[in-house]
Amino acid sequence: MATRKPSDPTVAERIQLRRQARGWSIRHAADRAGLAASTWSRIERGMRAADNRFVLADIAQALECSVAELTGMPLRTVDRDTEAAQAGMLAVRRALLEAEFAEPGDVAPRPIEQLAAETDLVRALRVKCDYFGVTRLLPRLLFELHAAAHGRERRSALELLVQATYTASSVAKYLGYPAESWIGAQQCRDVAEVLEKPVLIGFAAFATTHAAMACDSFSRARSLARRAVDELAPQAGVAGGLETLGMLQLTAGYAARAARQTGESAAWMAEAHSVAERTGETNTLDMAFGPTNVRLWQIAIEVDGGDPGRAVQIASETNPALVSSPNRQAAFYADTARALARLNKDRNAVRMLLTAESLAPQQIHSSPLVQESARSLLERARREAGGPELRGLCERMGLPV
Repeated sequence: MATRKPSDPTVAERIQLRRQARGWSIRHAADRAGLAASTWSRIERGMRAADNRFVLADIAQALECSVAELTGMPLRTVDRDTEAAQAGMLAVRRALLEAEFAEPGDVAPRPIEQLAAETDLVRALRVKCDYFGVTRLLPRLLFELHAAAHGRERRSALELLVQATYTASSVAKYLGYPAESWIGAQQCRDVAEVLEKPVLIGFAAFATTHAAMACDSFSRARSLARRAVDELAPQAGVAGGLETLGMLQLTAGYAARAARQTGESAAWMAEAHSVAERTGETNTLDMAFGPTNVRLWQIAIEVDGGDPGRAVQIASETNPALVSSPNRQAAFYADTARALARLNKDRNAVRMLLTAESLAPQQIHSSPLVQESARSLLERARREAGGPELRGLCERMGLPV
């Protein structure tokens, strides 16, 4: 894809154009979003980065549109692997829609051992944030697992299908395809319920909560997470139960903060912290649940919840290398960079963004929040003759420099 042209609208410009199309004043639109008119004005003028998940969701709701319409997701990029991964999502979407769970289909599946090995490979590629690699393999795998689920190895194929559909949902979310993320999560849930395994049902619920957030519905994610916690809690002693329960509690805490339920959010985070003290650092179902991941979620909550100083403080006391997932490590550096940028600690923010990019370039190049942070930093750097590292990052993300 071509580098984003200066004429392509930024998030701020899309917000302004949509507000003006409604014929609303800044004050009226800001009131609808629950924001100060001065905050809205600064965002429209590009003086404040539109890189806060909760604020973007409020603005989108006020303007009666999706966050994706404001951010231009999926993002255009000059990174060929990210571009190829986005193109590959078309085949993933087709597989999710056409591989009907109730029908065996006309695909002849490979032996279950080969399907298991490829499912493990796809999972490993997702954890490494190699989304191009995932989208190359996943469509065929989905078709074959659906077919195998109607054969002699039905239960084994179904368990693999839980993992494959979760992978589809997760990758779709990170590449900027929220509807596809929801479709994958719903299929993951349907398959898990057939298996009647509490931990897999909880794992599928975790997928649906994140897909709901990708679709801007924090209230839906909050209700799904709370219900899943209630259902899984009596089975928490089953292998993997505590780790899955902890991840659902983290999700409930984040969604509650998005709903401005600060006390409820803190209570959920305290419960997740208590569970993490019991489990230690784990990697059950590739979720990387443990004390370090709890801290990473706390950073995300604070940076989006309005206390970047607290986010930076938690980050200074956290070693992200204790989490085995490059996905989560990259999120740590990207979220900390957003917090530092809001505190005008630009040099450190750029360093954090570059570290995040080195860990998971396809994930970072697909993030509208990172793009907004980079754009804001670049604007400030232009005024101060900023460094080549930042300009290089912006070029790779398709931003005009």
